[in-house]
Amino acid sequence: MADPRLDPPYSMPTYAVRGPLVRWLTDEAKRAHTDLGRYRVLDVGCGVKPYEPLFARYSEEYVGVDPVDNPLAELRGSVESLPVADGSFDLVLCNQVLEHCNDPVLGVHELNRVTAPGGRVLASTHGVMPYHPAPTDYWRWTHSGLAKLFWDNGAWSSVRVTPASGTTACLGMVFSLYLDLALRRARVGWIARPIVTGVNHLAEAVDARSARLREPAQPGTLFANFHVVAEVPK
Repeated sequence: MADPRLDPPYSMPTYAVRGPLVRWLTDEAKRAHTDLGRYRVLDVGCGVKPYEPLFARYSEEYVGVDPVDNPLAELRGSVESLPVADGSFDLVLCNQVLEHCNDPVLGVHELNRVTAPGGRVLASTHGVMPYHPAPTDYWRWTHSGLAKLFWDNGAWSSVRVTPASGTTACLGMVFSLYLDLALRRARVGWIARPIVTGVNHLAEAVDARSARLREPAQPGTLFANFHVVAEVPK
């Protein structure tokens, strides 16, 4: 069965995170190939490596590292202590990991350390999300806080932080998560699917019509997830 993270349905309560994430990674995989040629990938906090297929045609090596015993990971280690040499990988992925780590400052230092000159880090992490320990859950960011975290903790030539989706999508996600939870507890979880599908379609349409709802510097905006592209000098 295909991993739904590669083709997230609109009925998924966290579609505002998962849908944009797979589209962004697909685009960045191609862009990195254009800029770097065939590249070496380190997937930090790889889990079941759901996004490896997006990079397979462009990469010459794809290595997963996880902080727990994982038969799918080639290496064991946390984002704060990656068991690889300096500058070992052209592309370093760190998706939905930083919110769970003990020390994101040290984690970003490590991401910078293991990225080759001219390479880049692709990271994603939450702005808004209910508590979800896996096994811990410590951090949430604004776009400016996330940019500061990267700029202050590594030698980067550029850092770009963009919201994954808009404010309406974020509000729709929170509504959908709690609706889904309530209906599952009532043993009628199936009722949530068409409602969540409609909410996600509507939220996406509303955000598409208003640039203000997608602008991170606009006071009052709210974002479920952020995407970071941090490039290392050549």
